[in-house]
Amino acid sequence: MILEVATLNVIAGRELEFETAFRKASDIIASMSGYVSHQLQRCIEHPNRYVLLVNWDSLEDHTEGFRGSIQYDEWRALLHHFYEPFPTVEHYSLVMENHL
Repeated sequence: MILEVATLNVIAGRELEFETAFRKASDIIASMSGYVSHQLQRCIEHPNRYVLLVNWDSLEDHTEGFRGSIQYDEWRALLHHFYEPFPTVEHYSLVMENHL
């Protein structure tokens, strides 16, 4: 499994509008092949900064499947106009996991 980590800096003052649009966009990403789960977290220190965490079966499910899809065009239309600057996106693989 691959973890996509996207740092999203939303234009100040547009946070609630972004969160509303993200709820709609969540259905899009959740419908994609290779999608496992996602969560959106808002920064306490910088309320216009969010982190999007998406678990994918493989890197290609995100980079080729989702980003190359018609659904990605809809995702982009819903969300990309909120970002300044454009998000940083990185992918991670699990090294260790511990549950209490």
